[in-house]
Amino acid sequence: MPGKPLVYLLLGAADSGRREVLADLIEGGLADGDTPAVLLAEGEATSDFDARLPNLKLWTWENGGIDGTLPAGASHVFFITHGRSNPVDQIEAFKPWVAAQGGELARVLCVVSCQFAEKNPPLLPWFEACIHFSDVVLLHRREGVDNKWLSGFLAHFQDKFYPCLFELVKGGRVKNPPLILNAQARRMSHYLDDEQDWIITDKEGEEIDEDEDDEKADEEEVEAALEEDPYLTKDAAGRRDQRIPDIEKYLE
Repeated sequence: MPGKPLVYLLLGAADSGRREVLADLIEGGLADGDTPAVLLAEGEATSDFDARLPNLKLWTWENGGIDGTLPAGASHVFFITHGRSNPVDQIEAFKPWVAAQGGELARVLCVVSCQFAEKNPPLLPWFEACIHFSDVVLLHRREGVDNKWLSGFLAHFQDKFYPCLFELVKGGRVKNPPLILNAQARRMSHYLDDEQDWIITDKEGEEIDEDEDDEKADEEEVEAALEEDPYLTKDAAGRRDQRIPDIEKYLE
C-alpha cells in the first residue's frame, strides 16, 4: 500500500522565481518512479516555467482556509503559496489542511529574490516571518546585488542562530537538489511539527526546566501547555501579536 505523499510548502513573494527554481528541483532532485505534482495558488500570474511543472493544479483561499486537493497518485506534492498574501495566515491554515488531506509535510522552502529584498529594506520582517518557518532558504536573483548587502542579510539570520539551510541559486539552479528535498526538519518554528513542545510552568507562572519537571510535579502544582509560535499568537482583538508588512504594497 503506498505511503503518504510528501508535501513541500514553497514560500516567497510573487514574481520571486519560485517556479523556475522548483522546476530545477523536481527535474534534478527526485528519483525514477517518483510522481510529482504541483499545487499553485489561484491568482498567481502565469510563468514561462509552468510548462515544466508536472501535474499542475490550482488551490484557492476560501473563508480563511485552503480549498484544494492533493492530486491522486502523487508521491511528492509542491504547494506554492500566494505570493501577494500574508504567508503566516497561509501557513496556519496549511497544517490542518495537509493533515486532513492525508499528506506528510516534508520540508518548507523559501525562495528569496535578493534583488527584490535589497530594493525594499522595510520588508525584512516579512522575510523573517517566512524564514522562521523554513527549513531551506534559496537565495535567487543575485545578479547586480551588492555583496555587502547579501553578507549582511545572511549574517542577520546566522547571528540569531537560525537552523535552516541557506543555499545560493545560480541561473535558476541549485547545486544539490536532493539535498534541498531531503525531508529533515531544520526550521526555527515547531508549529508544523507532528509533535509540538510543551511549556511547563509553576504556580507563579515561571517556566520550569525540562530536567526539573518530575521533581517539581511531586513538590507542587504545575501547568503544561503547548508552546505557542510567536507569529501565531493574537491579542484580545484577534490581531497578530507579531505583525508583518503587507507585501502587496511593495509589488508592482
